[in-house]
Amino acid sequence: MSGAMKTAFSHVKPADTEWKGGGLRDFFLYRDLGVKDATHGNVIAHLVKANMPPEVGTGWHYHVADFQIIVMTKGWARFMYEDKEFIVEAGDVVHQRPGMVHYLFDYSSDMEYMEIVGPADFGTVECEGPAVKIPAPTPWN
Repeated sequence: MSGAMKTAFSHVKPADTEWKGGGLRDFFLYRDLGVKDATHGNVIAHLVKANMPPEVGTGWHYHVADFQIIVMTKGWARFMYEDKEFIVEAGDVVHQRPGMVHYLFDYSSDMEYMEIVGPADFGTVECEGPAVKIPAPTPWN
């Protein structure tokens, strides 16, 4: 690999990082998994979990990224991917193709997922979505 930076080894234990706000969405908390630094910004991997009940969700948007993978580890979330509704449950894996318009509008209080995106500094663009009705979120108990 002449001229290119080599990907580093990393091993992150739960006690190594903490849940933090200040990420893309205020209603989620994020836990860094060390991949951004190890890949010199080529890929980011973090855990995302619900921080408060859904009110309006994410709104329609898409990401400027080469790839995005979500692995639901706990709970569930309801998404609109273009004009179709999907319930993503623990164990499910979603690959969002580049530029795919979507809207996360509901999730359980225990929702947690791992998100892997490349590049690490991917963009998010708010946009108009399809003319579909977004269902109301489920109240938390």
